[in-house]
Amino acid sequence: MSYADVRRDRTGQAEAFDAIGDRYDEAFPHKEGQIAAGEWLLKNLPAGSRLLDLGCGTGLPTALQLAEAGHEVVGVDLSRKMIELSGRNVPDATFHHADLADLAPAGPLDIGRFDAVAAFFSILMLPRAEIPHALRLCHDLLNPGGLFALGMVEADLDDFSIPFIGNTIRVTGYLREDLHKLVEEAGFEVLGGSSYTYAPASSDVPPEEELFLHCRRK
Repeated sequence: MSYADVRRDRTGQAEAFDAIGDRYDEAFPHKEGQIAAGEWLLKNLPAGSRLLDLGCGTGLPTALQLAEAGHEVVGVDLSRKMIELSGRNVPDATFHHADLADLAPAGPLDIGRFDAVAAFFSILMLPRAEIPHALRLCHDLLNPGGLFALGMVEADLDDFSIPFIGNTIRVTGYLREDLHKLVEEAGFEVLGGSSYTYAPASSDVPPEEELFLHCRRK
């Protein structure tokens, strides 16, 4: 079964983030866990590496963090508004308005391979039926031995609707042991990681336990 066979319509997700725009950074003003995961990538990559920021949002902080370190950064996001903001915030990176599934070998966007992929709170926007395909695609977008930094929220949820900064989005989560297993089954070695309890500034977004995994393509 291919990714195209399980891919669901994400029009509502894209529309929500188009509406949210730069209010996302206002709702999540401190991203210590995400910044720390970006620092892990920087410590373990040679100069001038090529990196993919999957679900780049406004480009802050990850695309900017990686680009300012001198790496070639490519960002992808489903929201046109987010791509507009990321291009403004990180002019030295390249951004594409696209769905993750568009990056598959038979998809419409061939962006090549990367030395690292960062996916911070983007894969959790998919239903569980899609996530193994998404993780395998991240694996296949990496050069051999490439690094993968993943950010998720710890929760036992599948495609669950939640209020989010005045809009509604659907999210999926896993308990940490289940997430480790899923990532390993996609062909990654989990090298380490961290967790953070995070209370967003927005009153309609509940506190969350953020999980970050540091992985390497086997």
